[in-house]
Amino acid sequence: MACVHALQADWLAGRIASDADAGRTPTDQPGQPEKPLLVSPQKVPRRRVDTLPGRAALIHALAHIEFNAINLALDAAHRFAGMPAAYYADWLRVADEEALHFDLLNTHLATLGHSYGDFPAHNGLWDMALKTAHDPLVRMALVPRVLEARGLDATPLIVGKLKAVNDMRMVEILAIIERDEIGHVAIGSHWFDWLCAARGLQPEATFRQLLVEYDAPPLKPPFNLTARRAAGFSEPELDWLSGL
Repeated sequence: MACVHALQADWLAGRIASDADAGRTPTDQPGQPEKPLLVSPQKVPRRRVDTLPGRAALIHALAHIEFNAINLALDAAHRFAGMPAAYYADWLRVADEEALHFDLLNTHLATLGHSYGDFPAHNGLWDMALKTAHDPLVRMALVPRVLEARGLDATPLIVGKLKAVNDMRMVEILAIIERDEIGHVAIGSHWFDWLCAARGLQPEATFRQLLVEYDAPPLKPPFNLTARRAAGFSEPELDWLSGL
């Protein structure tokens, strides 16, 4: 995580040029620690949050999401050349904030006697990075506006479960994460709209088309409409989601 924070500090200090497009060599497999063991999503065990192992497994799963989100943000900044400087500034800031989220979750996980890597996890988030590696418009549509937005939908349900077991520190951490993730989805919405405008595409129709074309994870209620509105979803989109 220190390397991510150092990268953001270098960017803010002007030590990284946004126009250094030549020689970019994006990777299809970012660095991974030896653990956690990566399995298919169906093989990740489900546990009850009202048990200590179950709560630790939940926090571990959230930490794994944040770990992958760091790689996704860095990949968005590194892979797609020729975007405005503000685009790279946005995604480096997102990576820095995702690293903070990981640190918060891993620190809290330690209070339960565990650390990142103790539970199996899946690689679904990075799989979507590979599916969208060819086009920033597709990436903006399907990673921030689908995968991260699903996290916004899930947060109120998770908060309710954590309040029931009186883990108020995790409730505080999730409030920080939700605040920042609304901003991250908003960044995705902004650059999706920007790319649609540059290509003469209608955003709402294009978004729905991409969901089908790339077999995106299904959008399932309940939807956090307040958070999605703050994250840049239009009223027609929210009306469409409400009808699903």
